[in-house]
Amino acid sequence: MPPTSTSRREYGIPISASEPFSLFERDTDLKQHASYKTAKAGNEQAAFILLKELALHFLIGIKGKLPKEAIFVAPFARESGGDNAIPQVLATFCQSIFGGEVDNDIVQATRVFHTGADPMERLAMRPEFEGRVRPQQPYVLVDDVTNMGGTLAELANHIQQQGGTVAAIIVLVNAGRLKHLAPDKTIIGKLERRYPNEIINLFHICPHALTANEAQYLIGFKTADEIRNRRTKATQEIHRRLRSKGVELAAGDDG
Repeated sequence: MPPTSTSRREYGIPISASEPFSLFERDTDLKQHASYKTAKAGNEQAAFILLKELALHFLIGIKGKLPKEAIFVAPFARESGGDNAIPQVLATFCQSIFGGEVDNDIVQATRVFHTGADPMERLAMRPEFEGRVRPQQPYVLVDDVTNMGGTLAELANHIQQQGGTVAAIIVLVNAGRLKHLAPDKTIIGKLERRYPNEIINLFHICPHALTANEAQYLIGFKTADEIRNRRTKATQEIHRRLRSKGVELAAGDDG
C-alpha cells in the first residue's frame, strides 16, 4: 500500500529546535477558554482574544530567545475558510512582539483531518506543504497544538528541502508524551536495523526524519507485518471516521 503523501520526508526537526517553547502540556487548558470553539472554527477575532488573554505574557517571556528577523510560519491550508484561525493569528502575534515577518507563501496543500486521529492514522495521512522558501533565512514554526509532531515535521522538511533553516518552534500546547521533538538516535538505530526499508516504503518517511513520538510509537511494534496490518486497519478507520462526519476521501487520498 503506497503512502498517502507522494513526497518523502527527508529532513527531521533539527536538534536546535527540538524543544518547543510551549505554554501548556494539555489541550484541555486551551479548550476551556470561552473563545476557543469560535477561534477553532475560523474566527480571527476570537483567536485574537484567546491569544491576548492566554498567551501574551508567555510570548513576552521568551522575547530575546529567538533569532532577529525570523520568519514566522504556521501550518494553514490553501483554502482556509472555516479552518482553525489560531495558528495564523499566533504567527501575527509573534511578529508583533519579536519583529521579523509572517510568511504567507507556504501553505498546506492537502487536508489530513487529524482531529480525533490515532498515531497510525496520523502517520498514514501525512500533510504536504508547498510554497516559496527563502534560502538561508531562519524560520520559526508556530502552531496551537502538537501531539505526535508530524505536521510540524512536514513543515520543517519543506523549509529545509528548499534551503531555509528551522530556528525554533512555538506552540501553545505540547501534548505529546515526549516533549522534545527530535528522536533519540538509539531508537532510530533500532528502527533502521529492524525495518531497513519498511518505514520508507509504508510512510515515505526516512527513519531519521521521524519525530520522537512517532519513533517511540513505531518501536512498540515487533514485526513489519504488525505495522502493515495496523496501517491497513488505520486506513479503514480513517474512512469510517470521516464518513460519520460527511466527508468522503477521493481515490488515493488515503494511501
